[in-house]
Amino acid sequence: MLLRCKDPASLGDGAEEILAPNGTRIRLVEANPPLIMPQTRHSFIVRRLKDSAPWVIGRAGMHYRDLVPDRLGGSMIASHIRVPEAGPVPDNVHFHIVGFQMIYCYRGWVRLVYEDQGEPFILAAGDCVLQPPRIRHRVLESSGGLEVIEIGCPAEHITTLDHEMELPTGRFDPDKDFGGQKFCRHEVSKAQWKPWRIGGYETRDTGIGAATGGVASVRVVRVAGEPDTRPAVHDADIHFTFVLEGAVTLSGGDGEARNLEAGDAFVIPPDMATSLTAPSADLELLEVSLPAEFATRML
Repeated sequence: MLLRCKDPASLGDGAEEILAPNGTRIRLVEANPPLIMPQTRHSFIVRRLKDSAPWVIGRAGMHYRDLVPDRLGGSMIASHIRVPEAGPVPDNVHFHIVGFQMIYCYRGWVRLVYEDQGEPFILAAGDCVLQPPRIRHRVLESSGGLEVIEIGCPAEHITTLDHEMELPTGRFDPDKDFGGQKFCRHEVSKAQWKPWRIGGYETRDTGIGAATGGVASVRVVRVAGEPDTRPAVHDADIHFTFVLEGAVTLSGGDGEARNLEAGDAFVIPPDMATSLTAPSADLELLEVSLPAEFATRML
């Protein structure tokens, strides 16, 4: 169950604390608590790689860089993650209680395995996976210099180790339902490019919109012709973009023109007019939106 609430704290956390006869405090947690999505607190965010704070060490020794510091009021977390050294990753079988989560392989490669999705596979640069709610998975090994972009909604969500399930499970069930979503693996080598919502660009759809039932979409965008530089507005609740390659100028919001390059990220709130100008020929953007379908209006 996925609920959106203006004040998640008012609903409690589905847990109750009791005092045992010996004085021990026992915390009882609902086995399948509803996932509460905070109301999005919209803001215009530009996060440059060159201005970022130092990387921090996170789970399994991976390095994390926060791309949306204010988390849009708790609605999302966007992380740039890297694994500097090649070899096995000290990860365990685990799952996330989450409404939406995806991983895009930006540099290098990583070997992963997922519950009931067959044998371990390589996620190469340009590939993407949807990790539906509660699917058990594990990171096995990576190349040196691995970099991925990970998006999760809501920002605060539970990660749980599973000490009983062994992966791979020996089963392959691509249509298995995980909280109303299906596992999705997009390979750049099989991509089909189509016109984007703004003229002069084309996009490859990762299939995540269909796999989530319309919860979110993930697309990669590149220049294909003479780009339309007019200001545009959208009505998506969350609209996040990461510059994968090349350079582009983002104008609008506070009136400032920002020259962006690979590694930079931005969030555009609904109904804010912005424009993309002076894109380099090798520009590539990673676009993530919630919901999957939304309207764009050129001004």
